[in-house]
Amino acid sequence: MAWTALADTEFDAGDAAAGLRAARRALQLAPGHPEPLARLGRGQWMQGKLAEAAASLGEAARRAPRHPGIAVWLAHVLEDTGDAEAASDCYARAHALLPGHPQIAAYLLAWRRRLCDWRGLDALGHQVRSAVRAGQAAVEPFAFLSEDSTAAEQLACARLRASAVAARVRPLPPPGPRTGGPLRLGFMSNGFGAHPTGLLTVAFFEALAAHADMEIHLFALNRPDGSAVGRRLQHAVARWHDVGALPSSEIAGRIRSAAVDVLFDLRGWGGGGRPEVLAMRPAPLQVNWLAYPGTSGAPWIDCILADDVVLPQALEPHFSEAVVRLPRCFQPSDTRRAIPPAPARKDCGLPAHGVVFCCFNNSYKLNPASFSRHMAVLRQVPGSVLWLLSGPGDANRRLRTAAAEAGVDPDRLVFMPKQPQAEYLARLQLADLFLDCNPYNAHTTASDALWAGCPVLTRPGQTFAGRVAASLNHHLGLDDMNVATDELFIERAVALGNDPAALAALRRRVGRQRDESGLFDMEGFAADFRDVVLRLQRESAAGRGSASG
Repeated sequence: MAWTALADTEFDAGDAAAGLRAARRALQLAPGHPEPLARLGRGQWMQGKLAEAAASLGEAARRAPRHPGIAVWLAHVLEDTGDAEAASDCYARAHALLPGHPQIAAYLLAWRRRLCDWRGLDALGHQVRSAVRAGQAAVEPFAFLSEDSTAAEQLACARLRASAVAARVRPLPPPGPRTGGPLRLGFMSNGFGAHPTGLLTVAFFEALAAHADMEIHLFALNRPDGSAVGRRLQHAVARWHDVGALPSSEIAGRIRSAAVDVLFDLRGWGGGGRPEVLAMRPAPLQVNWLAYPGTSGAPWIDCILADDVVLPQALEPHFSEAVVRLPRCFQPSDTRRAIPPAPARKDCGLPAHGVVFCCFNNSYKLNPASFSRHMAVLRQVPGSVLWLLSGPGDANRRLRTAAAEAGVDPDRLVFMPKQPQAEYLARLQLADLFLDCNPYNAHTTASDALWAGCPVLTRPGQTFAGRVAASLNHHLGLDDMNVATDELFIERAVALGNDPAALAALRRRVGRQRDESGLFDMEGFAADFRDVVLRLQRESAAGRGSASG
């Protein structure tokens, strides 16, 4: 058991290789024991050896069928292997074994949302939110964003998670004085490639690189994916650091050795990140930006970069960071990507005629309330269809069943498998109006839609995650597409759906504003970003000087 405990410690430190050595030693001492066997699977999973991890954890679960922790780890791996329904069964089994455990309830809740399996959502959501309010469990903050939670609850959730990370991390000594030269900016993410983070930032990095007083370092937690976006990123920046396979302490050491002045966390609690690295304080100033749409709740993050729509002053008390606002939308975009010609409607499964509403949000955002709102629109716009992104497992079948129960012909739902970016943008030109979701609305998908000329209708929420599409619309000059209530949302969508001339005029407005507003001006974005970062660095350096004096 000592070797098994050591394996857990090494895994928590991000050292998969050392953890696997400890797990294998434990298995030598107790062949077939489910505890070290489960650690073997965990390490294989961390190294991306999914088939091996599934086999190891499957055998551990067979040997310990009443062990909820092993069932949870097996579910995590099955998620990544694409066996979505089996993953859900494992989470459900873990919850049945330990029904009072809020973190297991949170896992089951989040995965059922992905599968559009809405059984028991209210009870599970109540259990998770109650646990967060009571400070009883460090549930995953990213999944918590999909709940009908308040900004205050999201802060409490993030702080619980941050406390758990801080308890096992020792910060580095303070950095030495700055040596001069260009300002060294570090960005850490697992999305530097054909991933929403890479797609949003690549043109921005290319524009920022034109400023000689900025030196860009990307600390990539992902392996190079060979994509065009990945190659552009590597070409744009001063230094690409491939650190994904390193323990957290070594990544922090690399950042400190690069003398990074400002480190931007482009993952946060979104999964696949390394919060332990930032908790070690490798840079004198650390910023939450772009990838995680909420507060970090972490004492090692100094500020959050936002704008005045996505993070209004009323929300500031519910953020642990100092709020720094850009004078434009906080979200950049790839403005160098071309939009290929649209395919034929029939080649996409769309009818020859009729309005095409779309909602290409991930399936976990398409909750019962948002889906009900969409169905109300379809019922009042004859001949219209709703174009959705195909979900995992049996999600599509469940949504068709829900449509029938709402009095809508299930054939009016059209599902699009995930596409490469160019093909996706081409298809977006066939959509007439994007219908957003709440409480977690469209982010990258809203930007994609607007870039392709498709207007976005949204209801701004009361949290950062529920206000991104509203920020995009505002900075595009389309505030009238941000409505205050569900009733107004339905009314506006129905009116546009039944008025082809008004819908065509709206689409022309989107195209005109795309070219004339500052939303898609990446040179302007880079200039504003540079000004804000220089100010932050000066203020941070002055504060450190005062503290040392």
